[in-house]
Amino acid sequence: MSQENSNEHREEGLDIPYEQIAPETLRRMIQEFVTRDGVDWAETDCTLEDKVEQVLQQLKTHKIKVVFDQTSQTANLVPVGRR
Repeated sequence: MSQENSNEHREEGLDIPYEQIAPETLRRMIQEFVTRDGVDWAETDCTLEDKVEQVLQQLKTHKIKVVFDQTSQTANLVPVGRR
């Protein structure tokens, strides 16, 4: 096996319906998402709760989804791909 092939990272993601995630776990996941580095909310006057509700609404309208990466054993919120 070549060095190049052994270092490849292949993401194996599973879509997880947000309705199947415990409400408190989902809320904590969204809170982590909206407060992580690189997310710029500084120009808005939104509270943390406002941000959480905005993301929850995007889940409900299928603009974003929860994906579990089997390789890293982590879940993330990602935009829904255009069809």
